[in-house]
Amino acid sequence: MAAAIGEALAGGMPVAPLPNLGSPSSAAVLAAVAPFAPLPTESDVGLVVTTSGSTGQPKAVMLPRAAMIASARATESVLGGPGTWHLALPVHYVAGAMVIVRSIVAGTALRDTGSDLALLRPAAGRNYISLVPTQLIRAVDDPLLATSLAAFDAILIGGARLDEPLAARAVEAGLHIVTTYGMSETCGGCVYDGRPLPGVSAHLGEAGRITLTGPTAFAGYRGLPDLTREVLSGNSVRTQDRGTLDAEGRLRVLGRLDDVVISGGVNVDVADVERQLTAGSGITELTVVAVDDEKWGASLVVLTSEPITLEHLLDAVGAALEPAARPRRLVRVEALPRLGAGKIDRQTCQRLAEESTSKEAP
Repeated sequence: MAAAIGEALAGGMPVAPLPNLGSPSSAAVLAAVAPFAPLPTESDVGLVVTTSGSTGQPKAVMLPRAAMIASARATESVLGGPGTWHLALPVHYVAGAMVIVRSIVAGTALRDTGSDLALLRPAAGRNYISLVPTQLIRAVDDPLLATSLAAFDAILIGGARLDEPLAARAVEAGLHIVTTYGMSETCGGCVYDGRPLPGVSAHLGEAGRITLTGPTAFAGYRGLPDLTREVLSGNSVRTQDRGTLDAEGRLRVLGRLDDVVISGGVNVDVADVERQLTAGSGITELTVVAVDDEKWGASLVVLTSEPITLEHLLDAVGAALEPAARPRRLVRVEALPRLGAGKIDRQTCQRLAEESTSKEAP
């Protein structure tokens, strides 16, 4: 795949990395990619990647060659120069594909460890790797792996929210963490530790909606012209996320626009509730969803794989959550459902919460 992406960056045939065709999502991914439909020649598309589909059907995102190269060069300038990139993510998602692109632009040999982080061995000179929070959890729980990763000059963490307790553990282990924010539509991460990459800017619209503008913008969605016009304007990408900007222009992502629900007549920020529960309890393997409630309009449900009761979880938070924001149910799962990119599978979590609630209904 690295050779094919290299040829695409040099002006060759565009590439569309695909998951294992036997995987549950393969049919939806193939339908989105539409491999036999023509590509818009004027947009200089070099790569087509699919979104994770964490909140719906996957979409095929067309990335121009110039956008990918701009992203790789900006990343290199922020991290301190070229280095050896280590691939530990699936290449059919943007995070894995961009590791290959950065390696090609840097002119260094790619080190592909697959999904086995135990194979990581730093090369001479600078070393970089991209991970998702789930992988970071395994790393800080494994002293040998943590020691190996401590030799890396930067560990990019993206794909999902990095909880503060986990970030603190990583720092204590000597890991050089760089939190990233971005999406397939921006060639992956384009905001590092809250600061946009060179050439990229972040703006806030109504309700704090984040728009990212710069040379890393995508060229459009395959077969979805209306959605493309809704999301893309010139080189500006209107996200479904909301955030704040401090006086120094540092972006803080609060969550998705649809994370705010009305419970008992009060606006409740589901993402903030999840952050509060994680910070108070130290448990990173939990997520929160909202379900319909006849009395409250919406009520919150916690899903976790940890052996903790709702009472103990709420005790750990104390008075930090107002009554309307306090979850009313806890569903224990063997493992939080995740997609291949490491993101929480929000649709499956929603279904599990709703099924559990219906079983308990009188």
